[in-house]
This record gives sequence, C-alpha cells and structure tokens, in this order.
Amino acid sequence: MALPSFAQNAPASAASSLPHYQGIGRIATAAEVNAWDIDVRPDFAGLPKGSGSVAQGQALWDGKCASCHGTFGESNEIFTPIVGGTTQDDVKSGRVASLNDNKQPQRTTLMKVATLSSLWDYIYRAMPWNAPRSLSSDDTFALLAYILSLAEIVPDNFVLNNLNIADVQKKMPNRNGMTLKHGLWDVGGKPDVQAKACMNNCVAFVQIGSSLPDHARNAHGNLAEQNREYGPYRGVNTSQPPLAQLPLQIVAAPSTAQVATAKMSGPKLLFKDNNCSACHADHSKLVGPSISDVATKYRGQSGAEAKLVAKVKQGGSGVWGPIPMPPHPDISSKDLQVLVHWMLTGE
Repeated sequence: MALPSFAQNAPASAASSLPHYQGIGRIATAAEVNAWDIDVRPDFAGLPKGSGSVAQGQALWDGKCASCHGTFGESNEIFTPIVGGTTQDDVKSGRVASLNDNKQPQRTTLMKVATLSSLWDYIYRAMPWNAPRSLSSDDTFALLAYILSLAEIVPDNFVLNNLNIADVQKKMPNRNGMTLKHGLWDVGGKPDVQAKACMNNCVAFVQIGSSLPDHARNAHGNLAEQNREYGPYRGVNTSQPPLAQLPLQIVAAPSTAQVATAKMSGPKLLFKDNNCSACHADHSKLVGPSISDVATKYRGQSGAEAKLVAKVKQGGSGVWGPIPMPPHPDISSKDLQVLVHWMLTGE
C-alpha cells in the first residue's frame, strides 16, 4: 500500500492540513531527511566534493577492509571477491567477457557493477561493516581509487576526485552491461509507481503466517541489541515473550531497539557502542567466534585478560581461523579491560 510522502520543509500551516492516519507514521524531521539524503546517482548528482589517492586508499584498506575482503580484494572467506575476472580488453569494450565464460569460478563485484556511483554510494553508506558511515568523503574516494587500481582501471599513483570520476566511469569494465529496459526506471522522468494512498475498506484482521519458535527466540541474544547504527529496520526485542496480538495504537511508542538500549549499561553497552556484535554473537559463530567460545577457550588460563586486551587492541589472526580481526586503537585500554573481563566472566 503506497502512502503519501510529505516534505519536511513544508510550512507549519501545510503540515497541519495534511491527512492524518492514526497509528501510521509521522513527518520526518529535517535531521532525519539530511541523514538519509546521501545517495549518488549514475550521473554523479549528489556526489560531494573530495579526493583520495591510491596510496591513501591502501592504508585505509589494510586497516578497515582487508579483514573481510582480503589484502587485494580477492578474499572469499566472508563476502564475494571484489576484484578479479576483468581484463584490459574489458576496460576498452565496456563488457566483461568472463561473464559468459563457464570457467570463471565466481562473479566479482567489478565484473558486474556498471556504475562507479554505485560503488561510491555503497562504500560511503555502509562500510566498514563494523562502523558504517564512519568514512569521510575523502576516505571513500581513496578506497575506491585503491579498488580501481587493483583491477588496473587506474594507475597506482592515481588520485580520484569529484572532478575526474566521470572520466574514470568511461573505463569501467562492465559499463555497457547495464540495461534500462525494465519497469523500475523511466528516462522520461515518469514514476514507475502510479498508486494512490487507499485507506478505505482496510482488512480488519491480519493473520501472521510465520513466527519465531519459542525455543529459538533468544538463541542468539536479543535481536534489538544487534543493530548497526544506520538502517531502516530494527530487530524485535527477543528477551521478552512474543506479543499476543498486534498493537492497535503505535503512535509515539518507543521502538524495541530504544527500549533495549535504555536497559543496557556497562559492558553490554560498550559491546554495542563499539559494534562488537557485528562480528561476535553470544553463543554462535558469526565473522568471529562467539563470546561463549572465547570464554571456554581461555577459562582458567593465567594472564588471559591482559593477553586478550592486547590482542583486541592490536588485531591478529590464526587462533580462530584465517579471517583476521582488525585492530581497535580507538577503544581505550580501560574500556577494553571491561569488555574482555565481561566476555570471559559474564560480569
């Protein structure tokens, strides 16, 4: 069901005259609109000013990206490889030949993506995984320059910026591999959705077709505490029993994430605020080992806390598999001691 969109900067008199649907949404604040209005389009509309060199990108990559994507963007441990499968002939033609080759083991990001704006937008919006939106515009230009250099699209002394990015777009290996002949794009500016808001004859009862089994409800910790800072969806508070029925009134009701965050304090809050839950769950392996596995491995070992504090600070690999843990120099030693002590003892 499509709902009308209301501009935040409309005058108060206009806002007061807007139709009001009880229990459904509210007008976005100016800060909320600005926080989300960061998209970069294929013609680079919306791209902020900035620049970054390949060398700067390599330093950022080694510290923030290599743990998931590999030193050269080739890792397949966590995500699909970013680099590989493209050639200089592809750069000339704009079509990646290996997309039609059954011998190509895997389709990488640079084999598929047609527009540099997509890469810039995604890196800036969602990376790194454990700290999204922490990269500046210059950081994003530098990281993208490094990725492009790995694929030999730009030289290793290249500086990418908002002025030359359109020229680099002309070298994307699969730039001619995108089609506009589908229902979600109209070059004439006509929207692809023609629906109008309908608030008549609404269904009185909605049958929920699936639910989380009670035995699995909190198996991986409270979902409401496991959200990254940016994103439209929040997990349900699984530390509480399921709702007997859907609430009829939701206006001004706090989200489950807000309720859960309000209850958190001490080590749990540190764990969330430092995005540790992006890689570590209570009792199951994610990118890294679970908290319970760490506690079991080091239980009773002399000097384990000091050893782990240093390891988290400096980063490392090999103990839990080939995937390295990035260093965390920005977390104070005091907070690290609190976090490690809590992971090992639960206190």
